[in-house]
Amino acid sequence: MSVYTVKVEGSRPATEEKPSAGPVYRCIYAKDGLMELPAGLQSPWEFFSESVKTNPKNPMLGRRHQITDGKAGPYAWLTYAEAYDSAIRCGSAIRGRGVNPGDRCGIYGSNCPEWIITMEACNSQAITYVPLYDTLGANAVEFIINHAELPIVFVQESKLSAILTCLPRCTSHLKTIVSFGKISIIQQKEAEELGVACFSWEEFSLLGSLDHELPPKQKTDIGTIMYTSGTTGEPKGVILSNGAFMEEVLSMDHLLRETDKVGTEEDVYFSFLPLAHIFDQIIETYCIYSGSSIGFWQGDVRYMVEDLLELKPTIFCGVPRVYDRIYTGIMHKVSLGGTLRKALFQYAYNYKLRNLEKGLRQDEAAPLLDRLVFDKIKQAFGGRVRLMLSGAAPLPSHVEEFLRVTCCSVLSQGYGLTESCGGCFTSVANVFSMVGTVGVPMTTIEARLESVPEMGYDALASVPRGEICLRGNTLFCGYQKRQDLTKSVLVDGWFHTGDVGEWRPDGAMKIIDRKKNIFKLSQGEYVAVENIESTYSRCPLVTSIWVYGNSFESFLVAVVVPEGKALEQWATDNCESGDFKSLCQNLRARKFILDELNRTGQKHHLRGFEMLKAVYLEPVPFDIERDLVTPTFKLKRPQLLKYYKDRIDELYNEAKVPKV
Repeated sequence: MSVYTVKVEGSRPATEEKPSAGPVYRCIYAKDGLMELPAGLQSPWEFFSESVKTNPKNPMLGRRHQITDGKAGPYAWLTYAEAYDSAIRCGSAIRGRGVNPGDRCGIYGSNCPEWIITMEACNSQAITYVPLYDTLGANAVEFIINHAELPIVFVQESKLSAILTCLPRCTSHLKTIVSFGKISIIQQKEAEELGVACFSWEEFSLLGSLDHELPPKQKTDIGTIMYTSGTTGEPKGVILSNGAFMEEVLSMDHLLRETDKVGTEEDVYFSFLPLAHIFDQIIETYCIYSGSSIGFWQGDVRYMVEDLLELKPTIFCGVPRVYDRIYTGIMHKVSLGGTLRKALFQYAYNYKLRNLEKGLRQDEAAPLLDRLVFDKIKQAFGGRVRLMLSGAAPLPSHVEEFLRVTCCSVLSQGYGLTESCGGCFTSVANVFSMVGTVGVPMTTIEARLESVPEMGYDALASVPRGEICLRGNTLFCGYQKRQDLTKSVLVDGWFHTGDVGEWRPDGAMKIIDRKKNIFKLSQGEYVAVENIESTYSRCPLVTSIWVYGNSFESFLVAVVVPEGKALEQWATDNCESGDFKSLCQNLRARKFILDELNRTGQKHHLRGFEMLKAVYLEPVPFDIERDLVTPTFKLKRPQLLKYYKDRIDELYNEAKVPKV
């Protein structure tokens, strides 16, 4: 078996102050030293300006216009040269509003060409850009504007009302608003009465000049402050330098060069993951560095497949929730295909899986079956995808295996945080044994595990487990105005991620738990709740689950969003009537789901106290609107408890009633 990491430092024994820590490892592609920024590179602006020189006429930013008969037209493109001129004008206009190098500029809206142009305009002028989550409410937007002291904000047209609502409490810093589209006279007047100037995108561009002199830039400059929603409390502003950002992009290029194929001007990327997140921003910057084309979705999940078919991308990035939906949809179509088709699909699947497990590359494992059986799945992504990436949360192993077998594309799962400037681990292309892991450290990062005694994780055991700690060139500089938080996670040069991992023999890391999401039951047993939820999520009858327990109770309960078709099928088979909402209230349905969940738990060796005693069936998926999940769909546990407090109390009371 090949090993993809090298040990560069020994382990550390436990002391009274600190738990033990395992050895330090690097990726084999950085065995002689972490990758560093080449001399002379100072800012991501150089990535863009170099691509403009090399590929001025290559399509850079595309979107669909001309809605006729309810259908969007083909993609219309801005070339690299056109986007460059637009960014220079925009940057010049920003400076004209009194915003200078080192100042900050907010960007609030969903993915579109103007978002990227504004980002590059800021890069050109050494201005720090601050993304505002377009999925967060007005309170978070207000908090970030004031906390980051933003003098100017660029806003999607549909988000103007949200900005204007909080504007009376933001005027100590905010003086200019620029709409990505138009702005009404009423909106303009409303802002001007508070001393804030408003411009449409076109009006603002006219204020700029093409011969504006660009200021010097340094790799130590703050390139961006990215606020993370987190699962509790106020957003945290993660400070990222130009150098860290560029090294992350170049590390991605380095690994692709070593293991697969780098991005080129021939590549096309489908932009739909939020640009306000580090994951998509790094990928899009990599595409700009590579001279590739970026096509934006329409912003509506109903038209996502249509956009994919029109764009025909070569690179696709998703999060587990997206891939899970794709998996469920494909499996549903396969189940409707009749006995012969199902048998053929299963034969092709097993044959290709065996070859992948033997070590064959994805394109060599079953080329004939790819054409005959799996091509329809490939065509659903437009037919040209060669590289699929997954991040933001662990991808369930069965979904990852399925996609690797059926999508006729390299799939690489990674792990990262905003604090690590995106990916800090990534699985190596075409190494099938890394399924279920997040792979090996990027070439700019070193990693070690630190023991978590209270959870029973030992970094020095034969199977090392512990909190993942990172050291290297792509770490953040700290949290904006929160030195206390910075000190709590950056200790002796190591960033403590809060995630618990397990080293595999081949050097890959598997995420197994979350250090903070642990609680103790009344009998003294510790419960690692994310691990349990991950196990229960393997039950095909559920789409989402939140497991709850506390130190005053001896058992666990859960709120479950059932899978609609599965519950309706159960109702048909058991002569129960009613719509989905009423079935969720049906006592027999609740018992059926509870029994199936516990059967799944037993199958995957959950312990007795990890079994569920009662469940509430929720017909409405956990959503951002009710503040129950983060924009990357991580559960917000305190908010879930507050929202479902009465239900939880009922579940505990119900479970304690003796069964007759």
